[in-house]
Amino acid sequence: MSGTRVHRRTVLASGLAAVAAAGLPRRADARTVRADAPNQPLAVTTVATGLENPWGLAFLPDGSLLVTERPGRLRRVTPDGEVSQPLEGGPRVLARGQGGLLGIALDRDFARTRHVFLSFAESREGSTNGTSVFRARLSAAGDGLEDGRVIWRQQPAFASSNHFGSRIVLDRSGHLLVTTGDRFSQMDLSQDPSNTIAKVVRITTNGEPAADNPRAAGRGDWAPEVWAIGLRNVQGAALHPESGLLWVSNHGPRGGDGLYAVRPGENYGWPLISWGTHYDGRPVNGGLRERQGLVQPLVHWTPSIAPSGLTFYTGDLMPAWKGSAFSGALAGRMMVRLVLEGERVVRQERLLTELGHRFRDVQAGPDGALWALTDARDGALLRLAPPAA
Repeated sequence: MSGTRVHRRTVLASGLAAVAAAGLPRRADARTVRADAPNQPLAVTTVATGLENPWGLAFLPDGSLLVTERPGRLRRVTPDGEVSQPLEGGPRVLARGQGGLLGIALDRDFARTRHVFLSFAESREGSTNGTSVFRARLSAAGDGLEDGRVIWRQQPAFASSNHFGSRIVLDRSGHLLVTTGDRFSQMDLSQDPSNTIAKVVRITTNGEPAADNPRAAGRGDWAPEVWAIGLRNVQGAALHPESGLLWVSNHGPRGGDGLYAVRPGENYGWPLISWGTHYDGRPVNGGLRERQGLVQPLVHWTPSIAPSGLTFYTGDLMPAWKGSAFSGALAGRMMVRLVLEGERVVRQERLLTELGHRFRDVQAGPDGALWALTDARDGALLRLAPPAA
C-alpha cells in the first residue's frame, strides 16, 4: 500500500500542489478540537484529510478503515491517518449528481471470505442508471480488490442523477439489507412492491433474494428481494444492537426527514404521507401526514437536516452515551445524538454545530470512539472521543 504522510505545518504551497496533482490525499496532523456536549466532554481529532466527497467507511480487523469516495475511488486509511492510493479492482462507477461509489460493508465472515460489498451508481442501457451492489475479495496485502462482480441491480433503471439510497447493512443471518431511492422523478413507483424503487431489499451475499423475504410469506405481488417499501431515500442504516432490527434515517422532501425501525412487509408511506412538502411548497398528497396501515417515523426532522450515516453506540469509552443512536446531518451540518427508551426517542442533542461540517457517515469504532466522514471536496476522517482518550 502506497500512501502519503504530508504534514500541514511543514508543507509549502508548492508541496500541496504536487500532492493534489498526484491524486493522493493528504495525511492530517492529529489536530484536536474541543467540543463540549451536555453529558460528554468530546475531543474531535482530524485523522485524515484530502478525501474527495467520502461517503462510507468500514473497519478492517487490523484497525484500518476502508473509505469510499463518491467520484469512484476506494481508499484504505490507517488509524494514524496514512491514506492509500485508490485500490484497483472496483466497479465502474457513474459519478454524476448524487451518484458515485457510495455504501460499503464487510462480510460477517470476513476473516474467511475477505468479501467487501459496495453500493454504487451504475450506467445501464441508453442513458439510464441505477443502484447496484458489487462484491469483491480484498487482497491479502489489502491493496486491491479481486474477483469482483456486480451481484444485484435495482430495477427499473432511469435517466436520473439523484436518490440512489445505497447504505448496506448485514443482518444477523448474514444477508445484505440494501437501501434504494425513488430516483427523485419516480416517487409514484415507491408504493409498487413489484419493483425496487424506494425500497429496502434483502439479498444473500451472492445477490439472490433471501428465502424468507415477505414474498415467501404470502406477499405474492412483492418482488422476491423486497423487504420494505415506501422509503424515499435512505442514507443512514444500522442494526439495533438488542433487537437486531434495521433502523434507517430517511430523507424527506422539504421537511419530513425521519428515523424508522424497519420490519419486513411494512409500508413507510412515501409519497402517500409525509411531514414535509414538495420543494416548491406544494403539499405532498394533499398534506396527509398519517394513514392507517402506514408506519410513522420514530422522530421526524422538519425543517430537514438531511440525515446521512447512522450508528448505535455500545462502547465503554463514553458511558454517558451508551445505548444512544447517532446520525450525521448534511444540511444541518451537525451530529445528532438520539437518546432512546426502547423504540422511543426521548431526547435529542445537536452536537458539533460549531464545526460547520456536512457529516456524511458516522460509525462506532472498535476502539470505542465514534468515527465520522465529512462531505466536501477536501473531506476529512474524524475521530470523536473523550479528551483523554
